Amino acid sequence: MPTRAPAPIVELTGIRVEFSDVVALDDIDFRLFPGEVHALMGENGAGKSTLIGVLTGTRTPVAGTVVVAGEERRFSGVADARAAGIATVFQETQLGPTLSVAENVMLGRERRGRFGIDWKRTRADAADALSRLGLDDMDPRTPMTMLSPAQKQLVALARSMVDDPRILVLDEPTSSLDRPEVDLLMRVIRGLRDRGVAILFVSHFLEQAFAISDRMTVLRGGRRIAETPTRELERADLISQMLGKDLEALRALGSERKAHHYAADGEPALRATGVGRRGELDPTDIDVYRGEIVGLAGLRGSGRTELASLLGGSLRADSGQLKVDGERVQLRSPSAALKSRIAMSVENRRADGIIADLTARENIVLSLQALRGWTRPLSPSEIAALADTYVETLHLDPADLGRPAGHLSGGTQQKLLLARALATRPHVLILDEPTRGIDIAAKLDIQRRVSQLAGDGVGVVFISSELEEVVRLSDRIVVIKDRDKIGELSNGPAVTVDSVVELIAAELDPLDD
Repeated sequence: MPTRAPAPIVELTGIRVEFSDVVALDDIDFRLFPGEVHALMGENGAGKSTLIGVLTGTRTPVAGTVVVAGEERRFSGVADARAAGIATVFQETQLGPTLSVAENVMLGRERRGRFGIDWKRTRADAADALSRLGLDDMDPRTPMTMLSPAQKQLVALARSMVDDPRILVLDEPTSSLDRPEVDLLMRVIRGLRDRGVAILFVSHFLEQAFAISDRMTVLRGGRRIAETPTRELERADLISQMLGKDLEALRALGSERKAHHYAADGEPALRATGVGRRGELDPTDIDVYRGEIVGLAGLRGSGRTELASLLGGSLRADSGQLKVDGERVQLRSPSAALKSRIAMSVENRRADGIIADLTARENIVLSLQALRGWTRPLSPSEIAALADTYVETLHLDPADLGRPAGHLSGGTQQKLLLARALATRPHVLILDEPTRGIDIAAKLDIQRRVSQLAGDGVGVVFISSELEEVVRLSDRIVVIKDRDKIGELSNGPAVTVDSVVELIAAELDPLDD
C-alpha cells in the first residue's frame, strides 16, 4: 500500500498583497511541510519580505487564504502568528545588548514567584531552550557583550524556540557570520528539521541555500516563478529564474577580469608602509595603483575592515606612514581622506552609511557637499544633475530619488553609498562589503561598475566575505589573518577560491618572516 504524502503544515493559496497602487504579491501559492527546510529565493523587491509578513502577521493579504495545520487563519498581528506556532528570527537580531543570555531568551516569559521574577527557574528554562538546540555549553548568565555574532544569532534562535513552534522563519540568519559560524548555525538548523520543525530559510547566499534546503521557491516581481526540489535544480537555472535572464554577463565579467594583467606603473596612488593600530591591526604594507583592484581576503575579524578603515581615515593609525601619489599624508578623518581623493563605502550601510530620513538624492551628494564645505551649498540643479548621472550608471530607479533612503531596498542603499563615493571623483575607492545582503541583479550592477572604475584609472580596494567575488574582480589579492597580512596573490587563470582558502588555512612556520 503506497505511503500517503504528508500534508503541508502551511499552505498559502492565491495570496495577493497591495501597497497603495503597487501589487507586492500576485496570486502566490506556497507550501511548507513538517521536517523540511524550504529556501525562499529572489532579488530584493521580489516579494520575499512581503511573503514573510503574510506568514508572521505583519502584512494582510487582500485576497487568498492562509491555512496552518489544516485550519484557515487570518492573522491580525505577530501575536496571532505566534499563537499558531510560527516563530521568526530576523536578519538584525533584536536582542537586549545589556542583558544576559537568559534574560534575552526568556524575555516576556520569565518565571515568577511571590516576590517577582524567579531568576533560578528562569535561567533553568533558558538553559533548557539552549540545550534543545545543542547549546549546552552556553552559560545563561553570560552577558550579551561577550558573545560573537554567531552566538547572538543562536540566542535569538533559542528565544524563538521557547514556545516550541511548529514553523520557524529564518530571514537572512547568516548575513553577518563567517564560514565557521555559518557551519555552527547550519548544524542547529538541521537538528531542528530532524525534530520535525518546518523551516522557511531566506538568504542571498546561494551556496548556503543549496547546502541546507530540501526545496526552493523562486519569486520574481511579486509572482511565484518556480517551486523545485533542491536536488533537481542547477545553480545556473536558479539564478536565471531569479533574474529572468541568463548568466552570460556574469561569466563575461569574470573572464574579463581574470584575463586582465595589470602592470604597475609609476608611484602608487596609495602606499601604506607599516601602517597599524595597536590591538586592531599589526603593521602592514600595501600598495594600490591607479587602474587596479586590490582584493582584501580574510575571515570576519581578521583585520581586513580595520585595514580598510585605516586607509580610509575612519581609524587613526598609531604606526607607519601613508603616501598619496608620492606625498606623505596624515588621514585623521574621512574628510581628510576625501581631500586626498580617497573615498570609502563602509560595511554597515544602515548604521554608518545611509542617512535613513534623507532622500536618496540627498544621500548621494553628502560627501561632495562635505568636501566642498557647508558654506557653499550645492544648488538644486547641481544636486539633480549629479543624481541623474547615477540613475543611468548604477541602474537606479528615478522614482526612488525623492524617497527616504531608509525605505529603499538593501541593493538600492548600497548603490547610493557607491554613488556618494563616486561623486567626489576619487583616485582611490575603498569598498567594504559593497554587495553584502543584496540581490543578484544589484550585485552584478555593482561588480560591473567596479570593473569599469578600474578601467577608468581608479584604484580600488575591495572587501567581500564571498571569496568567489574577490577572485572574480581582483587584480591582486592581499590575504589578512589574525590581524596580520600573511600573503599576496597576483590574480590570473590559475588562482581560485581554493588558492585563497589554502593560504588562509595554512599554519605559518614560527621561523617565517
